[in-house]
Amino acid sequence: MDKDFRRAALDYHRFPRPGKLAIEPTKRMATQRDLALAYSPGVAAACQEIAANPDAAWDYTTRGNVVAVISNGTAVLGLGAIGALAGKPVMEGKAVLFKKFAGIDSIDIEVEERDPQKLIEVIAALEPSFGAINLEDIKAPECFEVERVLRERMRIPVFHDDQHGTAIIVAAAVRNGLVLQGKRIEEVKLVNTGGGAAALACLDLLCEMGLRRENVTVCDIGGVVHTGRNDLDPYKAKYARETAARTLEEVLDGADVFLGLSAPRVLKAEWLGKLAPKPLVLALANPEPEILPEAVRAARPDAIVATGRSDYPNQVNNVLCFPFIFRGALDVGATAINEAMKVAAADAIAALARVEASEVVAAAYGGHAPVFGPDYIIPRAFDPRLILEIAPAVARAAMETGVARRPIADFPAYRRELERFVFRSGYLMRPMFEAGRQQPRRVAYAEGEDERTLRAVQTVLDEGIAEPVLIGRREVIESRARAMGLRMDFSQSVEILDPNLDRAVFEPLVALYQRKVARRGVPPEAAARRIGTRAAVTAAILLEAGLVDAALVGGSGNWMRQWHYAFDVIGKREDAGRVYAMSAVIIPTGTLFFVDTHLLVEPNAAQIAEMTLLAAEQVHAFGITPKVALLSHSSFGASHAPTARTMRAALGLIRERAPGLEVDGEMHADAALVPAIRARAVPESMLNDTANLLVFPNLDSANISFNLLKAAADGLQVGPILLGMRKPIHVLVPSVTARGIVNLTAVAVHQANALREEGAG
Repeated sequence: MDKDFRRAALDYHRFPRPGKLAIEPTKRMATQRDLALAYSPGVAAACQEIAANPDAAWDYTTRGNVVAVISNGTAVLGLGAIGALAGKPVMEGKAVLFKKFAGIDSIDIEVEERDPQKLIEVIAALEPSFGAINLEDIKAPECFEVERVLRERMRIPVFHDDQHGTAIIVAAAVRNGLVLQGKRIEEVKLVNTGGGAAALACLDLLCEMGLRRENVTVCDIGGVVHTGRNDLDPYKAKYARETAARTLEEVLDGADVFLGLSAPRVLKAEWLGKLAPKPLVLALANPEPEILPEAVRAARPDAIVATGRSDYPNQVNNVLCFPFIFRGALDVGATAINEAMKVAAADAIAALARVEASEVVAAAYGGHAPVFGPDYIIPRAFDPRLILEIAPAVARAAMETGVARRPIADFPAYRRELERFVFRSGYLMRPMFEAGRQQPRRVAYAEGEDERTLRAVQTVLDEGIAEPVLIGRREVIESRARAMGLRMDFSQSVEILDPNLDRAVFEPLVALYQRKVARRGVPPEAAARRIGTRAAVTAAILLEAGLVDAALVGGSGNWMRQWHYAFDVIGKREDAGRVYAMSAVIIPTGTLFFVDTHLLVEPNAAQIAEMTLLAAEQVHAFGITPKVALLSHSSFGASHAPTARTMRAALGLIRERAPGLEVDGEMHADAALVPAIRARAVPESMLNDTANLLVFPNLDSANISFNLLKAAADGLQVGPILLGMRKPIHVLVPSVTARGIVNLTAVAVHQANALREEGAG
């Protein structure tokens, strides 16, 4: 990695608090009775139940949802035997992925022990604490013995992801690649380079799925693995062949599949002609593969290529499977993750790539659903369907093979339960990011000198979601970017516009701005001065003139003043009566949208109806079905106060205009968020499940509720998102973070693309 990226990585791990994990209580601890229930004497009841029935630990403790990520640091990423402590950031990262993708609590445990037998004893003794063990970064061949013995001794799943996670994704890629190439796994010839833990696990699983062992040739650092070698461990020896060939080049003739898990550049382009027609090339060394995909395409356009890198199609990435395999195993209380469960996971992943994408999946891919083919043989890591397909497949396989202690009786209900993980956390912004990558637009940043903006723009460039235009003094922006170690290229990827120097750009815009604000108390002599000194005006007039596609203003100073600068130039949509502001907050239990949080102080019924419909449209853009609750101090007609009557009238208007929208009210906030409370008040409510779009009777209640929840639950804010503006422009709040700017950039680009599509239509 380069110096700047290294600095960014260190800052990421260090700030705002060291590390990537925290532990939080799941039960209230507010009263003496809470303490008595949680600890002494109440805790004794749970202890007695578990003593009588050990499986009761799944009911009374966290054990059934906790995985230990354990390593001795002997084979950490590409860093080698750096030791247990130095490997801790990797193990923390793995634990974070468990939580992020599958809602599994995970604790990293670094063990400073290189003797395999002693390591086995340490891990085996931890069995009462965890529902499963994920072994990580333990070197071969010791990893084989450690896993084998632990699987025999322990009654919980033990899974070495370096081996089996890679094997499952490779198996899915091979299965689909062979389908496209018109070949059967029982008939193909495979050549592997590497011969390490991951490679041997891949070969074992592929043989389990039908690959003939006699059709496999392995090459390691010593050359071809043949029967005449005396340096082979038992795991590698079973793939030794009786052959006179000694080099990789010699064994490539007629190979249908090249599986590289070794080192950069070991497969030469001039050797590709030796492969069979329509080969499958999996060059999985990281960060540089055994051969680059462009070299394969140049020499063998009939080949399908996969790598371990995210910047090429068909990325083989363990995160595609391991969180969801553990999810399924834990949910049935599995005693092991066996071969049938691995095959089930591989089959589910392969099948997912072949299935026609739904509307929700298309939204997750930015409106452009991928199509099964040479550049899409396995799903992508953020595909929201992964958990919905893999976890049930694994759980079912565990039940069928007799390793499930807590079988699932109702799989449709289980699948519905899993849906809570799909769009409820960091997944919120994924559809917007994917849309931006498909069609990035020019976005103006009014506060181009702000360090938050600069950090955000670096992320925007890394994500490829927009073409940034920074407004400010060139020398200040460039010097701050250098001081912060940012990598942005101001000669190509980022444009800087200085209102005081780039007169050829801004002088023609003065007359346009004068026309916009002539009747808003801005005399002609002040118009030019404002363009040069009011960054929000500068960005807005660039957007109005069509020089950019979207704009972000504000982030410092008075929010309402920045809003007026933007509105005076852009104005509202012709079909909208007003402009409103919607804010989202991502909390551990999900995402909630609030409207109107910033603009309209006392809306009437028609305005509440309009803001609700505009907000529902924006929620749809996130790939989420809006479920709307009209909130009040009153529930379903219990009060005749003015605000309650307003909300009831708004409900009638909304149902007239959008009869298919899930909406109800007026109701208390707890009735909106707890279906059981709502059902007691109105059993026939048209609103199903938990509301996600909350509409308030006035600005005070909306803004106070939003900020209280954000602070109390340590929520991540997205917004405010302006609804009803004629062009995509948003006003940042002073507390906005760099991530908040990135998120609003993605929203603005999505809106710009939608506006282009409307214009084209």
